[in-house]
Amino acid sequence: MAEVTRWIIHLDMDAFYASVEILDNPSLKGLPVIVGGLGDRGVVSTASYAARAKGVRSAMPIVQARRLCPEGIYLWPKMARYQELSAKVMDIFQRYTPLVEPLSLDEAFLDVTGSLKLFGSAPEIAARVKKEVLAETGLTVSAGVATQKHIAKIASGFQKPDGLTVIQAGGEKDFLWPLPLSRLWGVGPATLKTLESLGLKIIGDLAKTPAKAMEAKLGNSGLKLWLLANCEDEREVEPDRIVKSIGHEETYAIDIDGEEAINRELLALSVKVAKRLRANQLKGRTLTLKIRSQNFKTFTRSRTLSLGLDVHLDIYRLAKELFPWEKKGPYRLLGISASNFVAEGDLEYPQEDLFGPPKPAPNARLAKALDKINDRFGEAGLKPASLLDKPRRKN
Repeated sequence: MAEVTRWIIHLDMDAFYASVEILDNPSLKGLPVIVGGLGDRGVVSTASYAARAKGVRSAMPIVQARRLCPEGIYLWPKMARYQELSAKVMDIFQRYTPLVEPLSLDEAFLDVTGSLKLFGSAPEIAARVKKEVLAETGLTVSAGVATQKHIAKIASGFQKPDGLTVIQAGGEKDFLWPLPLSRLWGVGPATLKTLESLGLKIIGDLAKTPAKAMEAKLGNSGLKLWLLANCEDEREVEPDRIVKSIGHEETYAIDIDGEEAINRELLALSVKVAKRLRANQLKGRTLTLKIRSQNFKTFTRSRTLSLGLDVHLDIYRLAKELFPWEKKGPYRLLGISASNFVAEGDLEYPQEDLFGPPKPAPNARLAKALDKINDRFGEAGLKPASLLDKPRRKN
């Protein structure tokens, strides 16, 4: 029996956050729209193509973006709105295959190998998806079609915005090898510098370097890059990728210090993490506290419990215990994350309870009631009293 060619589509929304802002406010069309943290330490989340023409890029410090594009329209992210449209887009993807692997709100892999008889070729499916996303959301999405995940991901960025790039089976090396090393999935600035120090300039140079030499220089990651450069990528599209941790962190425009301010921030973080845990019907057994000091040194402390947490008061108490009060501040970043999950329905209850699972603790019942109120009223909902007068954070 002949081997079946696997077909993967990578779909990437075009300047997603900025495009949503323009969709909701058409007067912004054609203008340089920059979405991100607006404080001096903030970074760009997304820039419209008009802003990119000025040199503004994602992950760029906001102060640098303002220097490059002082006339830009700078906006805070509206995550609830982005999540709403992301859900609609992902539903469209699901029409064509159950094998959808979201990478973020605005991009996903689709394995359409089993869908060809129903919907046509992979390029035809990609074109149909693009058309439906535009018709139903008003947004554009770029697509890359290939036989491997990393080739499809690279291809999706080739004709943005609203692009469709197809790499036929057998043409992977012809497409990949002439590209600069920075295009290879997993090559960041530090790795790029190391590769260039070896005299490598394009992906084809890396592919032709002995695998053992790459492994000796960069360890296991060097071997992985060598395999990708040689178009050896057997990774499957994983529709049920396991969430390994849920957390939230804040970078502060002004470094924080003092027990009262730190406790307030820990409480705010605990509220956000707990809400996300409950939304995913998960409890975390392991809590990790992340701290970055004024001199950019980052350290973490963790504790694993026998039972999982999903209530902000419990998370907050443990975070305070983990905090290194003996260390001197001030601090520029605080973060809390939960991991080592147990699903709510999988909890093991004490053996001596002969009449079924115990009733939820008062804190748990209260937390779920607050979730319902806040889901309806958003920022106008309820929160701990100590956070009511908190000024908006500039990150």
